[in-house]
Amino acid sequence: MKRTTARKLPYTILGIVFLLIMLFPIYWMANTSLQSGAAAVNATFFPVNPTFAAYGQAISEQLGNMGTSLLIAIGTVIFTLVVAAPAAYAMAKFRLRWVSVIMLALLISQMIPGIVIANALYSIYNNLGLLNSIPGLILADTTTSIPFAILILRAFMESIPPSLVEAARVDGAGHWRAFWSIVVPISKNAIITAGLFSFLFAWSDFVFALTLTTSDTVRPVTLGIYNYLAANVQSWAPVMATATLASIPAIIFLVFAQRYISAGALGGAVK
Repeated sequence: MKRTTARKLPYTILGIVFLLIMLFPIYWMANTSLQSGAAAVNATFFPVNPTFAAYGQAISEQLGNMGTSLLIAIGTVIFTLVVAAPAAYAMAKFRLRWVSVIMLALLISQMIPGIVIANALYSIYNNLGLLNSIPGLILADTTTSIPFAILILRAFMESIPPSLVEAARVDGAGHWRAFWSIVVPISKNAIITAGLFSFLFAWSDFVFALTLTTSDTVRPVTLGIYNYLAANVQSWAPVMATATLASIPAIIFLVFAQRYISAGALGGAVK
């Protein structure tokens, strides 16, 4: 046991070093937000005299943008799961033609840069009147989240024993009742995983927000930080405070959904 521990010690130290390197930008962001200095490069390594004045300014100026991002993210999650869950179940359990082609198309869609999709959507949105609207941004964000959610959910639903669905069908349940009463509860981990990633996609979106909004009527927090940075380039504390506040929802969701993510992402790996 001592030899095993001694062998693992260098890997543990190396992992801690890499973790500290990856977390240092987050620490520096929070550290700078607590200091009153104007320039981030002049900030001390530790906030000796911390002040929360920058957070008060960030909340007063960016709270509306955070609310807009929250509405877009929640709407994206709902729309993604409503479309992706039945589609994944159909491709996993029904003998549909061209399933392999559809899966290949979903994979290819994940490789298309977001700016390409955004430019294509701009002309369509301009004709449909969806520019500068929350529904328009929700639809745009789902173009990224739905294919990814289908891939995750289908991999998990393929591992569900067919006998469970067949038993429900024998008892008189239709396809929709069997899906809702049997498949959805069993696929809870995968659904939460897909929903969380959909939330993160929408919450951190910048390309669609920048391309599909031309006024200040609808401004997500990512676009707010972008415009805020240009206006407050000489005062970095409010900018960093806004970035720190924008990171909190994602951190909270990741912490509380961690066990569901690991189970949902790996649930379809073993049948």
